[in-house]
Amino acid sequence: MTTKGIVTLRGEAELARRAGALFEGVRREFLCAAGEPETWSAAAPRARRALSPGLVVRKLYGPGVFRDPDGRKLIERLDEAGVEIRISPAPPAHEAIVVDRRLAVLAAPRSVAGEPRTYSVVQEPDVVAGVRALFETAWETSTDLATYRRRPFPRLGDAERAVLRALAAGHTDEAASRRLGVSLRTYRRRVAALMATLNARSRFQAGLRAQEILGRRSDA
Repeated sequence: MTTKGIVTLRGEAELARRAGALFEGVRREFLCAAGEPETWSAAAPRARRALSPGLVVRKLYGPGVFRDPDGRKLIERLDEAGVEIRISPAPPAHEAIVVDRRLAVLAAPRSVAGEPRTYSVVQEPDVVAGVRALFETAWETSTDLATYRRRPFPRLGDAERAVLRALAAGHTDEAASRRLGVSLRTYRRRVAALMATLNARSRFQAGLRAQEILGRRSDA
């Protein structure tokens, strides 16, 4: 589907067929924000080659990338290729690619299982500039890969690790307390204490931090 300045593509295959050449034709700057490693597999060939002189490639991922073995391998390949990588505190709100400040590709939220994901290819200058500005804001508030890897793990006991897993899994307080065999009041008290340990201001932030820690432990 095509509207003024925007082309909508359905599925990875169509994205690779119709926009792959645009990814390959990058000359100055390639920016990519992804919540999951496979979101931009159509752009993967760009990541496999050594960077050409003068080309800046920056990739922003959420902490969940380390929970996936393929994601960890991807990060290693990108790092070895000289790609600048940062890890955001949470998955990027918008998964997008910006090519040479002239083209943006936006991934729509995932729909019902089995339905192809849609991608919008945008060449309207003002829209591309807006997407790039959003990327820059997220980039500035994220942590570079080397610093992220050096961050120490909080020292957690068995009870805290059990709560950590419950938060990462997204269980309700009632379900988590039953799983752990403790009262609802005790579980909530442990969550509050763990939030303080993780320096989390909300349950949502604590859950993200839990996923980050568990992912990094499996990466070790």
